[in-house]
Amino acid sequence: MFYAAAGCALLSGCALGPDFAPPDPPLPDSSFERSNASPPDAIPAPPDPQWWRAFCDPLLTRLEKRVAQDNLDVQTATIRLAESRFERNVAAAAQFPGVNASGRFQRELYSANGIASLLGALIPGNQSNGVNIPPISDYTVGLDASWELDLWGHVRRQVESAEAQAQQSEEMRRDALVSSEAELARDYIQLRGVQTQIKIAEANLKVSQEIQRVAEERQAKGIRTGYEAQTSAAQTESVRAQIPALASDESRYVNAIGFLLGEPPETLKGELGAGKRVPLAPPRTPVGLPSELARRRPDIRAAEAQLHSATAEIGVAVASFYPTVKLNGTIGFDALNLKKLFWGSSLQYNAGPSVSLPIFDAGRLKGTLELRKAQQQEAAVAYQKTVLQAWREVVDALVAHREELQRRARLKAQFDHARAALGIAKDRYKQGVGDFLSVLDAERSMLQAAQQYETSATNVSLDLVQLYKALGGGWEEVYPEAPSPEPEIVSAL
Repeated sequence: MFYAAAGCALLSGCALGPDFAPPDPPLPDSSFERSNASPPDAIPAPPDPQWWRAFCDPLLTRLEKRVAQDNLDVQTATIRLAESRFERNVAAAAQFPGVNASGRFQRELYSANGIASLLGALIPGNQSNGVNIPPISDYTVGLDASWELDLWGHVRRQVESAEAQAQQSEEMRRDALVSSEAELARDYIQLRGVQTQIKIAEANLKVSQEIQRVAEERQAKGIRTGYEAQTSAAQTESVRAQIPALASDESRYVNAIGFLLGEPPETLKGELGAGKRVPLAPPRTPVGLPSELARRRPDIRAAEAQLHSATAEIGVAVASFYPTVKLNGTIGFDALNLKKLFWGSSLQYNAGPSVSLPIFDAGRLKGTLELRKAQQQEAAVAYQKTVLQAWREVVDALVAHREELQRRARLKAQFDHARAALGIAKDRYKQGVGDFLSVLDAERSMLQAAQQYETSATNVSLDLVQLYKALGGGWEEVYPEAPSPEPEIVSAL
């Protein structure tokens, strides 16, 4: 086995250990949902990398463009990417010889009773026990070089592992960007949803005040008792009490968006304070081929890079069983007289190879190899889990978005009926043929229906954001230029 590996390494320069092969992700070919498989000739359009443009909200688009530059999590991931690239450079440096320059001056005095005392017997006629050597100066300059021959691919596998780790850091940065963009869109949509809820509460407050005014007028005329006036006043205060809590949520979402952009609290209050409608989702959402999901999702790409690194580390562990061969050399000048330091006769050098072979290490190398194999198996399982998790997230988002669209349509019809019922109840009450409780019930029903509809409209957009995030959009460097249609905006009031 040793000779075969040595011949392979010397003749072909191969590295020991398994070569990494990109895994085949267990994803379907045509449709994320098995029950909705597309025909073989139908190729789904890929999702727009700048998916936030589908909401047709210029302010949201401007905020999204700031995330990559201003978000602190993305900045941290960028620094970590730089660190991993530096670590790769450190590992790659072992492929080349190391050369060091050195210089030394040393003033020396030898003891007459030390080694110099042995020289006395070598000098004829010397009656003393030693030789008096005057102090000397020693000047030395030179170069030291050392180069480990990577016969078994030990260094090459280390570089391969470091490159895979750098790739993993790059994908983690992309994942941080995707998550930050999606979080910003969610906070923005929820902000607009809360601002719409405030408008609904204010509009319903006017309706309650109108009903209260009519009840108080009828009480003043003696037509009704004070019960209706007090009940309508209580209903008015109940609607008014909803506004402070909504205003608190509005401030919280404004600060959340500012935090994602690295801004202090309330910095974006003026820019975001004007209440706008919730950005509505487009009627159709391209999702692309499921088989391409592994190329779009940064977390899947990071898991693949982690598996690549773990595979390369097995090669590093295998190469540790084989001899380490180094070429060492030193060249320099040495003289006791500074003027003679660079004379040809002052030249000295030594060169030659060195070999070290592990013989006994109490099982350390074998344990390390088994550890690396186990880590590779763990990375393979983590990759499979990441792919299945991504697939599940896409399917869940697709189903949630589709079902919420249907729910929003039903709630819109409920609101229209509740608004019409309130109008009829108010007219009957003003004409004296209807009771006051019917008006209050109709008002509560309309308020509840309006709030449910707007909440559903917000959830539709939030589900779409989750779908785009699950599809892995938002990090590509080249963006396709595709116009987004203007959606139809339906008002609840």
